Amino acid sequence: MDFVTLVSHLPQPGETVLGSRFDRSLGGKGANQATAAARLGGRVSFYGKVGVDSFGKDLLDGLKRNGIDASAVEQEEGISSGIANVWVNPEGENMIAYVPGANARVDRAYISRVLPRLTAAKILLLQFEIPVATIAFLLESLPKSQPFVILDPAPAQDISPLPLSRVDLITPNRGEIVALTGEATIEQGARRLLDQGVRQVLCKVGKDGAYWATTRGIFHFPAPSVDPIDTTGAGDAFNGALAAAITEGKELEDAVRWANAVGALSTTKRGAQPSLPTRDEVERFLAREV
Repeated sequence: MDFVTLVSHLPQPGETVLGSRFDRSLGGKGANQATAAARLGGRVSFYGKVGVDSFGKDLLDGLKRNGIDASAVEQEEGISSGIANVWVNPEGENMIAYVPGANARVDRAYISRVLPRLTAAKILLLQFEIPVATIAFLLESLPKSQPFVILDPAPAQDISPLPLSRVDLITPNRGEIVALTGEATIEQGARRLLDQGVRQVLCKVGKDGAYWATTRGIFHFPAPSVDPIDTTGAGDAFNGALAAAITEGKELEDAVRWANAVGALSTTKRGAQPSLPTRDEVERFLAREV
């Protein structure tokens, strides 16, 4: 659950800033990405845990309203659902403090229960709001060739425990690729990830689009120009759109262009899930861009 406050500027340590607006909206990186894919026409199932609280109920209801199969989501007693406090400045930039709550209890036992369903998927989209050790166990448990695994390494954490050779595509943003690799540039960071076994790297760079890196080289895909009012969830919009496009059979180059458009369009509305566009909205947006 996202608690979003609009502020005149992002606070510094020890500083109190005056907010101009407050909203509560459905969030969570996994749920955002699932919702983005579903609104674009994807057939989506969601896996994870929420607390036995009003937030958990609202989050599950939100998934179901978007046509997402949430039947495998479990509710945990004695712990809250995941929450995020988000501050947004007038330029649409944000700072986020995240409490995982029930996400932290997505463990090996849960993965073992849902593994048959996960292995039947065409694409598996993972995020770091569940424990890295759980993701490592899942990657080790998957068949070698299916599903196609997209890993969004956010929030950035140590990836050394992961069998990275089972990651088909990793999608850090500019800050995350530096944090993950210790390299100073996107190009150096992407090469480091490829050397560590990842098959492809797609680095999201906000209004500048994305960089796609493979053993063949690094390619830049510019994003459409928009006037952003809130960038919260834009990376999640990108990832969900990317997964939906690949599922439809789009080549990766076309999928990235589509995802860039979806991510850009999401910044023109406030909130994470509330800003995620439908397929019709994206197609109208792209028609204006041509």
